[in-house]
Amino acid sequence: MFLRSVKLLSEKMPNMREYPFSIPSIRRLDQLNFHEPVTFFVGENGSGKSTLLEAIAHQCGFNSGGGGRNNSYEFEDATPALSEYIRLSWMPKVNQGFFLRAESFFHFASHLDQLAKEDPTFNYEGYGGKSLHEQSHGESFLSLFVNRFGERSIYLLDEPEAALSPARQLAFLRVIHDLSRRGDAQFIIATHSPILLGYPGAQIYNFDTSPIEEIAYEETEHYQITIGFLNRRERFLNELFREDEEE
Repeated sequence: MFLRSVKLLSEKMPNMREYPFSIPSIRRLDQLNFHEPVTFFVGENGSGKSTLLEAIAHQCGFNSGGGGRNNSYEFEDATPALSEYIRLSWMPKVNQGFFLRAESFFHFASHLDQLAKEDPTFNYEGYGGKSLHEQSHGESFLSLFVNRFGERSIYLLDEPEAALSPARQLAFLRVIHDLSRRGDAQFIIATHSPILLGYPGAQIYNFDTSPIEEIAYEETEHYQITIGFLNRRERFLNELFREDEEE
């Protein structure tokens, strides 16, 4: 691992009733330690996992809309509210990497197209050889993962499964495996995907608890709901729709 920990500078925090400090997981955060090359942040929407990931990305010098240190373009959420209240501990510090936000991937793809217009030598190397807008959403995500990700880098990914089919999520797991097993890449991923969470040996932080706690894969709600549905689909659905039938 390169990033060893993230610590909340609670003594600098303003009014705890204001967002994002009002989020329970953030309000009670002290320090998260990273001891595996792959770490997942899990929790419901609004639990703070994306908020913290974005703050880490900003501290790393990555564009808040997505990209690496060299991707400079305007994005409306340019300065994450939490970023100035955390401290990152490195060993060693790396400057290479990438921040991916599924919800703003369109803006990043448009940024690349603008670079291509301004620079005739820009040939989408590292992005599958053509505009990400000319690829399907899933293809463009996977093109980025396969071609752009390299060595001695940290990758911060916010819900990468958003555009990936189950088969492509498995292909993405192979990308993670190929990079992390060499010991020169670190991944921190906010996700809802039970497929991605199944990566062997990964560290999982649960943001639905306050304070944030490590959790085993089989204990995650994502796993339990998915396995329960697959094993007892008819019973699951009958219970889900029973209220409508009683009405």
